[in-house]
Amino acid sequence: MITPEPDALEPLVRELHRQATPWLPAGQGTRLPWGAPVAADTPVVSCRMLDRLLEHAVGDFTVTVQAGMPLRDLQAALAEQGQWLALDWPWGSGADGQDSGSIGGLVARGMAAGLRQRYLGVRDQVIGLALLRADGTAARAGGKVVKNVAGYDLVRLFAGSWGSLGLITELSLRTYPLPRQRRGLWLQGGLAELERLRQKLLAAALAPELVDWWSAPLALAAGQGPQPGLLVSLASVSAAAIGAQLTEITSEAEAAGLQPQQLDSERLEAFRAVALGPGLDPANSQGQRWLLRLGVLPSQGMALLGDPALAGVPGWLEGGSGLGLAWAPAQQLPAYRVEQLRRRCQELGGALTLLEQPTGADLPAWEDAPSRPLIEAIKRQFDPSQQLARGRLPGVRPGPGRSGS
Repeated sequence: MITPEPDALEPLVRELHRQATPWLPAGQGTRLPWGAPVAADTPVVSCRMLDRLLEHAVGDFTVTVQAGMPLRDLQAALAEQGQWLALDWPWGSGADGQDSGSIGGLVARGMAAGLRQRYLGVRDQVIGLALLRADGTAARAGGKVVKNVAGYDLVRLFAGSWGSLGLITELSLRTYPLPRQRRGLWLQGGLAELERLRQKLLAAALAPELVDWWSAPLALAAGQGPQPGLLVSLASVSAAAIGAQLTEITSEAEAAGLQPQQLDSERLEAFRAVALGPGLDPANSQGQRWLLRLGVLPSQGMALLGDPALAGVPGWLEGGSGLGLAWAPAQQLPAYRVEQLRRRCQELGGALTLLEQPTGADLPAWEDAPSRPLIEAIKRQFDPSQQLARGRLPGVRPGPGRSGS
C-alpha cells in the first residue's frame, strides 16, 4: 500500500495516470478485500495520512474532515461537543470501533445498517466532498452547509462507488446531538407475530432508531433462545418518553404471545456488538469465510429468515429497508447454498453481494444491475482510461469485456 504525505498525493495520482497504471483508491485499508477482486499486483493508494478534523461548526451541526480520519477518532472528537455522526460501526469494527476504518472508506462503500431507520443512509449524511479524479484533477461537490443544493448531486454518486470513480479526500457531514437516553427491546416468538409488530413499529409516531431482524444463530450467539427475533433501539432526550414507549411496545408484544426483554443501554450495546461479527483479523478470516450483503423487499424479511438456504447462518436484516449481512465459515456454507441464497434474494425483490468469499469459490461479487448501461456511461465519463479499481464497478458483474475489468 502506498501512503503518500498529503502534498505528495496529487502528484502521485498524476504520475499513475501518465503511466496508464491501474490503481485502487483506499482509506485505512481495513476492508480492501471486500467486494469484487482486483488484480493482485494493483497498486493501492491510501489517504491514510489525510487524517485531520478540519472544521466542526457545532452550532450548525456540521463537520469537515479529511477522508483518511478513522471513524472511531471522529466520533470521539464529536462526543466532546455532545454530538455524533448517526452512523453504525461497519461490520467487523469490534465492540468499541477499534477497527472502524476511515470515514472516506465508509462513504465509498456506502453501506449503512440499522440506524438508517431513523437517520437514513451514509449518503444522506454527506453534504459535500473533495476528490481526486483518475487523472489527478482535484474537484469538489456539494458544500459545507446542510441546505446547499447547487450543482449536480455528485455526493450521492460517490457514496457506494467503491473507489471506481475517484479518490475521496475530504468530507463534510451532518452531525446530531448525542441522545441523552437510549434503551432497547429484544423480542422473540412466532415469525408472523414478530412481522405484525415490525409493521406497527415502523409506522409509530416516535420512530425507533432501529428495528432489526435477527436470525436464530445470531440470537443464540447473543445468549438467547435459538429463534429469530427483533432488536429494537429507542432514543430520546426524555427518559419518561422512552419508558412510556417501552411499556406500550412490551404490552403489545405480550398480548401477541411474544417474549419481550427490556434492555438498558449497556445490554443494548452488548447485543449490537454481537451483530458486528467476529472481527477483521486477516490471519483468521482471509479466504476462509463468507460475508454476504443481503437485500430483499422489507416485507419479505420474514420469508428470507425462514428460508432453508439461510439455516444455521448468523445474520441480520434492517426491518425498514430489507438490507443486512450474514456470515459463516467456509466449511459451514457450501458455495451451492450461497447461489441458492442469491436466487432467493432475487425472488424476494432484492439482491446478494459477496463481500468476502473463501479462496477458490470464484463466485461473482455482484450481478448486473438493471441500470448497468448508465453505470458504465458514468464510469467512462469519470475514468475514461479505466484505471480505477479495475474489476470493481458496483452494478456491473465482473468478467471479460466489462467496464472496469
